[in-house]
Amino acid sequence: MLVKHNNNSISDITSAGQLAQGKMTLISEQTASGSASISFTSGIDSTYPIYRFEFINMHPSVNKCFFGFQTSTNGGSSYGVTCTSTCFGTGHTENDVEAILFYASASDLAQSTSYPQLGIYDRIGIENDMSLSGSLILFNPSSTTFVKHFMFDSFHSGADGGAANTKSAGYFNTTSAINAIDFKFFNATSNIDDGTIKLYGIKGD
Repeated sequence: MLVKHNNNSISDITSAGQLAQGKMTLISEQTASGSASISFTSGIDSTYPIYRFEFINMHPSVNKCFFGFQTSTNGGSSYGVTCTSTCFGTGHTENDVEAILFYASASDLAQSTSYPQLGIYDRIGIENDMSLSGSLILFNPSSTTFVKHFMFDSFHSGADGGAANTKSAGYFNTTSAINAIDFKFFNATSNIDDGTIKLYGIKGD
């Protein structure tokens, strides 16, 4: 099919307008080494309407951990913004005994200040080749009008050899600007042995 602009063929076009597209800019990254948590206390502001975090091979120090995050409105002095969320996923064991689609009611939050639990099926394994990777998108955290929506999508290798994809979404119920975020494993004694988190800002033009 021949595409025309203003009744002229493509061969007659000297320039064309640019289509709007999202531009993802790396703001910062952190790599863990026996860290209790990883916190981003700068770079989250009104510069971008969307922020994306990429998790690369997050490895716990204790077996069968959850992974989670919480936000702050005071630059990271405290974390615990009221959150409502939902979570589901799929899982498949290495021995092909179990393949499931699950709704994780235990990981749902209802107006809670807890950390949303992620990586739930079979939880995250401690063996050297096991880890969690994925992404978190936080929408318009600097808004002083709306609550703050988020979407999380991850894959992890489970403690008993399972493969799991976890999806979670929800909102932080505050109209104050969110300006810091903290990530950690859910276990009283678990550190982040290894893994990198990258923070990107996304513009829509």
